[in-house]
Amino acid sequence: MELSVLNIKGEDTGRKVTLSEAVFGLEPNEHAMYLDVKQYLANQRQGTHKSKERAEVAGSTKKIKKQKGTGGARAGSIKSPLFVGGGRVFGPKPRDYSFKLNKKLKRTARLSALSLLARNNQVALVEAFSLDAPKTSEFKGILNNLQSTGKTLLVLPAVDKNIVLSGRNLPKLKISTASDINTYDLLNTQKLLLVEDSLNVLDNLFSAK
Repeated sequence: MELSVLNIKGEDTGRKVTLSEAVFGLEPNEHAMYLDVKQYLANQRQGTHKSKERAEVAGSTKKIKKQKGTGGARAGSIKSPLFVGGGRVFGPKPRDYSFKLNKKLKRTARLSALSLLARNNQVALVEAFSLDAPKTSEFKGILNNLQSTGKTLLVLPAVDKNIVLSGRNLPKLKISTASDINTYDLLNTQKLLLVEDSLNVLDNLFSAK
């Protein structure tokens, strides 16, 4: 698959780059992508939820009424889950939601997501650029020139502080380096905007393995 290289004005530079079949030409594995996204979202959970059971709530342990003769069910404690203010039955407790996935599966998932975006023509290539200083309005103009007004994932070859600072307040933009991309971000975008030099990083990251 060939892509035209654009400049920051959105103009075709006249150069074309062929995407690596080893990175962008695979048959997407939906189950691998599902598992990788599931793990990513599970790892975001703090797991600090907690509710009090009957042994933990404040209240008297005195028997609140006599055993028989009231016409109602017997009750031994005001802390029973049946009463307002009582403990909760089988409530949530702090836990770790993370789980392990094999490296090969995670690699397959990321390659599948990249291939899916390429297959759906959601990948664009822009030549290397930089900003003299953090300027959100200037950076937003570049994105408009590149017709990246929807959800966009911008992939840089390496961290560029001015670009990161310029784009961090734009709600529909996510900035990542080529070595740090993940399946969730790839599937949660409408357009993958690759800086040209990031292709070499992706090729070295995936092709040699």
